[in-house]
Amino acid sequence: MRVSQQMLFSRYIHNLNTSLTTLMDLNTKAQTQKKINKPSDDPTGMTRILDHRDTLRSLDQYAENISTAKGWLGGADEALRQVSTLITRAKELATQAATGTVDGNNREQISYELRSIFEQMVGLANSSFEGKSLFAGQKVDGNAFEQIMWLTTNDENFGRTDFTIQGSSDTTVLVQFIDTTGATPAGDTMDLSDPNLGVRYSIDGGRTWLTNGALTFNAGQANLSLPASGTNVVFHSDATVKVNDPDDPSVADGTWLWVRPSVRYVGDDKDAPPMVDKLGIGSATVSATASGSFLSTNVTVRIDNTSAVAMNEAIRYSYSMDGGISWVTGNVAQADTTSNASVLSIANGGILTLASNGGNTLQPGQQFVIRPRSADIKLDISSSERVRVNDVGKDIFGGIYMDPDAVLAAGGAIVTLSSENANRVFHSNGAPRMALTVQGDDEFSKNLFEVMGNLVAFTETNNQTGVQQMLENLNNAQAQILNKIADVGGRQNRLLVSENILGGLKFNEEALLSSIEDADVSELMTDLVQQQIVYEAVLRSTSMIMQLNLSKFI
Repeated sequence: MRVSQQMLFSRYIHNLNTSLTTLMDLNTKAQTQKKINKPSDDPTGMTRILDHRDTLRSLDQYAENISTAKGWLGGADEALRQVSTLITRAKELATQAATGTVDGNNREQISYELRSIFEQMVGLANSSFEGKSLFAGQKVDGNAFEQIMWLTTNDENFGRTDFTIQGSSDTTVLVQFIDTTGATPAGDTMDLSDPNLGVRYSIDGGRTWLTNGALTFNAGQANLSLPASGTNVVFHSDATVKVNDPDDPSVADGTWLWVRPSVRYVGDDKDAPPMVDKLGIGSATVSATASGSFLSTNVTVRIDNTSAVAMNEAIRYSYSMDGGISWVTGNVAQADTTSNASVLSIANGGILTLASNGGNTLQPGQQFVIRPRSADIKLDISSSERVRVNDVGKDIFGGIYMDPDAVLAAGGAIVTLSSENANRVFHSNGAPRMALTVQGDDEFSKNLFEVMGNLVAFTETNNQTGVQQMLENLNNAQAQILNKIADVGGRQNRLLVSENILGGLKFNEEALLSSIEDADVSELMTDLVQQQIVYEAVLRSTSMIMQLNLSKFI
């Protein structure tokens, strides 16, 4: 076989390139300290590396969520602790004001600090983290609470009258009703529409009384004007009040009003059950209600029977929690021949109840969209665990709350329930009439803002009995706050546990990734030196054999 110069040259170039390529690969591995730098190095290993990296990215995101949740819950915990400290101080002041050894001047002095404490509590209830409100549910872009004027009366029957308060006052306005003719004995009743019914009011705690107020009745409404106070009260229907002694305002036989400070909750809540939209032929003839636990996303339920099905037959259905992209199929609601309703179970504990309304059937393909009402903001802290970082302020601090869904459901109807020492109906000026969450006496005693608002009112008006009642309620209100502190603390502990677990998971993933990806440095250095020797040997042998100098051919 003849060996030509071209064959020699091609073979030597091939050997040089092969040795250089191997040397460069080893050099790259030495630089990166990785034995797999591209898929061609180890296709199976690269697949495993990418999987581990995805897991590590997920763990990093969970760690970031935990850090964010710590900020939210830490802010809430600090705010609630400060509120509890303020309640303790309010109890000390109320204890002083409740005793008979202090007079009206002392109670007035105490009221200044109590009003300041009340305003501090409102500020703490409006606490935020990174510009997001902590206690407003999902309405995080604004404050959870706003200060308003509210009304307390000693007349339980009159307390059922719905009203609007316009304007504001820096002090509690004490109002009494009187008979301008003097014909009605103290304690007897008169109607708001009676032209002889008059008012007197005080803006200095009852020391002096003003008679320039006016009570007019027109178009079914009574307008109570209190010009020196800067407030105006509108009663939206006629009502009966007890008249007071025209000569002695200290006699408590008649109806008294305390127009005093309070707080309205303007966040959202999760009290109402989920709404259900019915889609498809025959949907209007079937009743659908949802209950139980749902995630914050909408759930679509689809009837999968091939023909019309009655409620007392087996109903096959699917449901989707991502807007119809994917469906959980094969679900069956077993037949119940004793009922005209069928219960369909949804993941996470949700229930959809369908009623026939007189023998109506479900049609194939008919759908129901469940729209949960939720105020929770939850962050994923692991692949299977979420933690709530926010709170609904009205369930912690109380205050006055208008449920917008209740307004829509009632069609603007007036709801006029009340409980002792606190009216439960509010109408903002010029707005549709709205129903409030109704609370009994036990719930009222936990309503911190209502208790504090009444305490301020009673200290400003030298009402020792009222102060004693609010002092007792402060204990319940503080217990409510302490329970919420414990709730926040429990969620903080979950974060600590999850953080420790994530640390262990991340360490394991990094160890597994290193075992696949990282190079053995000692072995790599040995290979690198050997390959360098090989490359240099190829160069030397090539230069000896290949005489490429042109002078050799002249």
